[in-house]
Amino acid sequence: MTNDIRFYLSLVWRRLYFIIPIIVFCTLAGIYVAFMLPPVYKAQSRLVVESAQIPGDLASTTVQASVVEILQVIQQRVMARANLLELSQRFDVHDDQPNLTSDEIVWDMEERIELQLPFDTRNQAAFVTVSFAAPDAENSARVTNELVTQILQENVAMRTGVAAQTLDFFVQEVARLDGEMAEQNRKILEFKEAHKDALPDSLTYSRERQSSLQERILQLDRELSGLRDRRSRLVEVYERTGRSDLAGESLTPEQRRLRQLQDERASALVIYSSDHPRIRSLDGQIAALEAANIQLGLGTETAPNFTAFDLQVSDIDGQIDFIEAQKTDINTELELLAQSIEATPTNAIALGTLERDYDNLQLQYTQATASLAEARTGDQIEAQSRGQRITVTEHATVPTFPAEPSRKKVAAIGMAAGLALAGGLFVLLEILNSTVRRPVDISSRLGEPVFGTVPYMWTRREIAIRRSMIVAGLCLPIVGAVAALYLIHLYYLPLDLVIEKVAEKLGATYLLDRLNLG
Repeated sequence: MTNDIRFYLSLVWRRLYFIIPIIVFCTLAGIYVAFMLPPVYKAQSRLVVESAQIPGDLASTTVQASVVEILQVIQQRVMARANLLELSQRFDVHDDQPNLTSDEIVWDMEERIELQLPFDTRNQAAFVTVSFAAPDAENSARVTNELVTQILQENVAMRTGVAAQTLDFFVQEVARLDGEMAEQNRKILEFKEAHKDALPDSLTYSRERQSSLQERILQLDRELSGLRDRRSRLVEVYERTGRSDLAGESLTPEQRRLRQLQDERASALVIYSSDHPRIRSLDGQIAALEAANIQLGLGTETAPNFTAFDLQVSDIDGQIDFIEAQKTDINTELELLAQSIEATPTNAIALGTLERDYDNLQLQYTQATASLAEARTGDQIEAQSRGQRITVTEHATVPTFPAEPSRKKVAAIGMAAGLALAGGLFVLLEILNSTVRRPVDISSRLGEPVFGTVPYMWTRREIAIRRSMIVAGLCLPIVGAVAALYLIHLYYLPLDLVIEKVAEKLGATYLLDRLNLG
């Protein structure tokens, strides 16, 4: 194992003539690239999402989106194509690249802007970091502050917009439900007007009225039966006696007075003659009373215009006709009541449907009114910025040192690349080299042990050539570096200024100042 290490170390030593130039070249190339890369400044600002100032159990906002969701929406709006193009134009970000297309500008702006959003805010504060990369430090700070302003404005606009939209929705919903309730009330009123005699509320009254009318019909039937019996008896008495009223109860006072005078005259004729003054006086009274009865249309007892029988029968017939008319009216009303009672269940179902729809609308209206009150409160909370909000904890300032590139890292990468390239070339040459250089190589190929070896004898000329190659490999990079520095000093910039710029870009100005002081 020790022999192998020594062998490979000797090989490395032999091939230093190409290993060192590769390492030196790559290192110088890394330093050159680190020197030539333009500086990139990144102004940074920090924001924090503050919780609502009013407790949610007292008054809650109508914006229920999570912090992460709100920030993601804001990010998409800020990173919109139109906004990126407007930022580039307003702050002259790409004035030094007039040939860039819109797509290239948008892509470059997306690469320059960095928005670090929180992924989980359940048990910790939500911080947002905003930065913008630019070759000019002041421009980087200006664009970063503008991005912060846009984020704050988008947050306020989104929250107030959502609250306003919610408020408008519930205002329209309450108005719509109010109109539907009015329309439903109109339908219920029209239905009740059209079926006022067959509504569920009047069913008890209708049944009681029906029972009362039926009892009234029975009573009228009894009265009608009595009148008809009375009429038949009256007709029977008249047909047997020729008088309907033997006692004179049905006569008028005039007829009764006339009968009385006639009875007195008949009695007086038994005592006096027809020429007696008493008889003549009675005749005069009887004649005057008969004339008065005839003038009144009553006639006399012996020749009346209407007989007592006719008057009584006419009166009974009038009562019978009146009762019959009453029965007809009552039967008509009973038919209507029967129809009303029969139609009441159907009307009750239809009216119940209308009233149930109205109750549903009333419930929705109550809920919408309560939601409208909450929406008004939420709108005021957002309008006064009392809800969840984003505030700036650290404004972007003009950076003093560039954030990119890390020139030390670039130079170190160049050196590492040189080492890797030299190592790779060394390994490749070893893989491709199939010559026998050690006794182990003979034993591994022939399978026989080696009893002795004779080393290769270098001539003086070969040794001189080999040493010259090694010296040339070591000196050429140095000479090239010196020549490059001379040309830079002669045609580009004096070396002292170059050293100052290199130290500034590598962040080693403090070390350079210490060396100068020393």
